[in-house]
Amino acid sequence: MSRVWFASELETVATFWRVIRRDGVTLGFTTHDRNLWFDGVDHRSAPGMVPSAVRRSADFEPDSAEVEGALSHAAIAAGDLSAGRFDGAQVVIGLVDWESLERHTTYRGSIGTVTQDAGSFTAALQSRKAELQRDPVPRTSPTCRAAFCGPGCTLSAARFTHEGVLASVDPGGNAVTFTGASAPEALVNGHVRWLGGPYCGLTMGVVAARNGSLVLDTPLDLPLAPGLRAELREGCDRTLASCASRFANAINFQGEPFLPGNDLVARYGSPAA
Repeated sequence: MSRVWFASELETVATFWRVIRRDGVTLGFTTHDRNLWFDGVDHRSAPGMVPSAVRRSADFEPDSAEVEGALSHAAIAAGDLSAGRFDGAQVVIGLVDWESLERHTTYRGSIGTVTQDAGSFTAALQSRKAELQRDPVPRTSPTCRAAFCGPGCTLSAARFTHEGVLASVDPGGNAVTFTGASAPEALVNGHVRWLGGPYCGLTMGVVAARNGSLVLDTPLDLPLAPGLRAELREGCDRTLASCASRFANAINFQGEPFLPGNDLVARYGSPAA
């Protein structure tokens, strides 16, 4: 039999919320005045961090919710927010009895827009029902729609993933050089996932290769020391030529490179000379 919450005037109930970041870090918070351990997570006492009213509907419209809190908490730092560590993180909000630890989840979603103002932050949450608004029908495109080494591509990610050691950093050009990795040209359109240092756990895209260095799509504002390890994934320009010649994977190409475009529809006949 499920519990009826707030059935009496006095309840031993607190709110909890849990954040599962994309880099694997899980953070738990509760409005109770002491930490609560359940579901394998230590939910730290953070009375200053509370979710606002959670709106749940019976239709297919996404449910709305927000989380507000202070940047003074050790687990929520302004640098982590600005670095994007919380972008797209999964969020679970619910009620917990601080005596029996009986709990009930009221909301599941992900973090959308995060704003900061005067030492505090507000995170707008997107419910899982927002996924119902995504159109699953693919659109035609001259380039491949599949993610490299993802579903539809069928190539092995381990085959094109290497571990490199940071050799040098060019802050002006936002570029880095690694040793022990594949050729820089092969990493263009790929990514770098840091395994140590101030960006540990973050993934940065490789937009170009220049003079043996990799130009990243994220500003390198924090100091990086040579010797840091990183996971480097090769990239693909999503063209049929590369899919066939470089990867021998043309049979799994997810695009229509020879489909006539809109310019063909706009053409008109001309009299023969």
